[in-house]
Amino acid sequence: MKKPQVVIVGRPNVGKSSLVNRLAAKRVAVVEEHRGVTRDRKAVEVEWNGVAFDVVDTGGWLEAGDDLEEKVSQQAAAALDSADLVLLVVDVTTGMVDEDTHAARWALRSGRPVLLVVNKVDDTLHEASSWEFLSLGAGDPFCISALHGRGAGDLLDEIVARLGDLASEDLMDNIEEDGALRVAIVGRPNVGKSTLFNQLIGEERSVVHDMPGTTRDAIDTIIETDMGLIRFIDTAGMRRRAKTEAGLETYAVLRSLDALDRADIAVLVIDATVGATGQDQRLAERISAAGCPSLVVLNKWELIPTEERDKVLATVGDKLAFLGDAPVMKTTALSGKGVHRILPALTIAAADYVKRVPTGALNRAIRDLQVKQPAPTGKIRYAVQGATEPPTFTLFVAGKLPSTYLRYVERSLRERFELGSTPVRVRVRVE
Repeated sequence: MKKPQVVIVGRPNVGKSSLVNRLAAKRVAVVEEHRGVTRDRKAVEVEWNGVAFDVVDTGGWLEAGDDLEEKVSQQAAAALDSADLVLLVVDVTTGMVDEDTHAARWALRSGRPVLLVVNKVDDTLHEASSWEFLSLGAGDPFCISALHGRGAGDLLDEIVARLGDLASEDLMDNIEEDGALRVAIVGRPNVGKSTLFNQLIGEERSVVHDMPGTTRDAIDTIIETDMGLIRFIDTAGMRRRAKTEAGLETYAVLRSLDALDRADIAVLVIDATVGATGQDQRLAERISAAGCPSLVVLNKWELIPTEERDKVLATVGDKLAFLGDAPVMKTTALSGKGVHRILPALTIAAADYVKRVPTGALNRAIRDLQVKQPAPTGKIRYAVQGATEPPTFTLFVAGKLPSTYLRYVERSLRERFELGSTPVRVRVRVE
């Protein structure tokens, strides 16, 4: 059952993301004291008195602006199309401005129910000032302070009341895990992650712009494919810590790392015109530590001269050894060329990640690899697969095996059972 959608709109820098964080009772949206921080639309589940609904944060809506601001406004408009209730947020400390009037006219024109929320009302003096917003035509003002929590509980009560039958108290019981395959798209800033994301989901859900750091939050989108449900997570670009500004970018990177930790598969996007860099290598280490299978996407491949392509591929082999046999996909996300091969590769990687090898077949493989190349010291008596996600094999050993031999065992098992790029863990128990 689809949860009701409560969409927060307004001009830039009136405290929309702060309100999202207050309603969700945790810091889920990036907040900074300057305009333009929120660019994509982000849905966050909120539960109040047993009622669940999604609160959708949007970038500031502007009637006119530059290319990036226009794209942000388009994201807000797309969110409004699916709204069951609209929270029109204004700032009492600045008073009513022309941009508030334009945003209110736009929200009311949508035909969706609108609740006027006056933010930054920290005391009764500011509360009296809130009545000037009556002229917006969006009804009586509802006063809150998103930063300090003043009026937040009353606002949640009002939201639940206005949603009415859409948000029944047993809704939480009807919402089950969707079982979607979770795919995190990660990479350095400005390598084409959001463009690839939009090609994969077939809808311009993330803002795409040729500016590093355009994506500030991890954006989830579930799509239905012939291979089942896939949840794509578009993340902010991750750069070296020394080049990460305190505050805004720090939180963006933390959200990207969190997305990686909850992903089933990671897609590492690399700018082919630059090749694999030291930062890509660090991201590969982070993916390896997360223990999930991965794909490497060399984006902008058509821009590479034919004679330079082997050199670019060599940088991938040198820098990304942490990812083992991860498939390397050559794409041009802007035109969509090569993108169609990614979904089948994800499906194969997902199947390998949960593969279980019969004990008999596993021990025959152990016997054969020892016959082919005996260990210089020690001997494997038998083995079992103790876990999946990733496949984990426990070796029962007499004596001690050198680390080089354990790598040989891992490589042999990967080849024998066609485990592809999925991580394989080998543990040893000495008897």
